[in-house]
Amino acid sequence: MKTIYLSLGSNIGNREGNLRAAIAQLQAPDLRVLRVSPVYETAPVDYTDQRWFLNLAVEAETDLFPMQLLKRVGKIERVLGRVRTVAKGPRAIDIDILLYGSAAVRTPELEIPHPRIAERRFVLAPLADLVPELRHPITRKTVRELLDAAPQQAVRRVGELA
Repeated sequence: MKTIYLSLGSNIGNREGNLRAAIAQLQAPDLRVLRVSPVYETAPVDYTDQRWFLNLAVEAETDLFPMQLLKRVGKIERVLGRVRTVAKGPRAIDIDILLYGSAAVRTPELEIPHPRIAERRFVLAPLADLVPELRHPITRKTVRELLDAAPQQAVRRVGELA
């Protein structure tokens, strides 16, 4: 079993319900959710003319290989209503693979560690709640160090997922 970290976000419809549904869909015999971070409300990045997001991080264990995991999260996104119309635009659910054990993966479809993790406060804040001392497999910086150095963004903790 590999320990993995995922970032989940939603800014369409019942954002909290979308996050809850995604976590429920992730649970399977070959993927076990271990912990879920507190929820953060965050300003959109890049495409800013949209509703704020709810974001959280998930720690899980899986037997899936990285490309199998990518297919699984893509299927969950589609089932929960994600439609890709505007790049970085509004979405019912977004699931990003942040880390997969200490592995580094680089294919046209998938890059692990997530290539923009160090730029994304909305990813790092919830991840730091779970594993502040975990080291990025390439830079060797801790999640806390990455968060401290990340660009400013409006990110506020709103509580636990009910």
